[in-house]
Amino acid sequence: MTSETLTKTIALQGEETDNPGFSSIRVPDLVELVERQLLQAIFEGRLPPGSRIVEAELSRQMGVSRAPLREAARRLESQGVIVSTPRKGFTVRTFSPKEIQDLFQVRLGLEVMAARLACEVATDAQLAALKAYADDMLERAPTLSNIERVTMDLGMHTAISRLSGNEYLQRIFANMQAEIRICQGFIERQYRDPVFIAQSHFPVVDAILRRDADAAEKALRVHLVDAQDKAHAQVLHGDQAPNAGAAAAPTPAAISATPAKAKPGATATPVSSSRRKPPRP
Repeated sequence: MTSETLTKTIALQGEETDNPGFSSIRVPDLVELVERQLLQAIFEGRLPPGSRIVEAELSRQMGVSRAPLREAARRLESQGVIVSTPRKGFTVRTFSPKEIQDLFQVRLGLEVMAARLACEVATDAQLAALKAYADDMLERAPTLSNIERVTMDLGMHTAISRLSGNEYLQRIFANMQAEIRICQGFIERQYRDPVFIAQSHFPVVDAILRRDADAAEKALRVHLVDAQDKAHAQVLHGDQAPNAGAAAAPTPAAISATPAKAKPGATATPVSSSRRKPPRP
């Protein structure tokens, strides 16, 4: 095969670059796809805290070898979602009361900083998008599933971190999202009214819209301390698994039943919506 033929052959497999003979090859990251499915199962409660990652069964259900499954589990271990024990393999992480406290201490510090910075540097257009997102979350709250409400809730907090304009802060918050999302599942089960959960974000959003940093910090502290108390109570009572109506039993076969719709941690694009605020319960 001549060099010209080789170049053309490679070009058919990807996009040509400035370097002759090389091209970008777009191959799906198998490990990432497995990681997404595992995360989805954990977030939805099909693999609740404390459950084992049965490699043989899960790899069979996903139609992959054990190698990408094991690598995906290692990635999730680095995110604090899965733990490994010698001779026992991987299990979904459980939280202790102290770990809940530590997580929320760091989260509170980061989010207060983000809110204060957002009051200073966010553009009017960005603030309008934040308000639209909050309105949309409130309007959709009664019809969303548990997992969808948790996703929108985390999306709100992620949006505030982005409005800070601080890339280091955003990176740290992004690295915490998997653990925060699991805890958010605990918190969601403590509330009976999904509309009230959505409404609880409005004091924070309203303060940021006014660019009142002190009021934003005060509202965030109330919001997150309440969330910490509820997550702490759930863990203290030993109830880290989802309630009966939240998800099916954590069988390995259930992992492949629901494909991941989007990469975990991704936030919804704010959609403008008229604010229809129901009476506060």
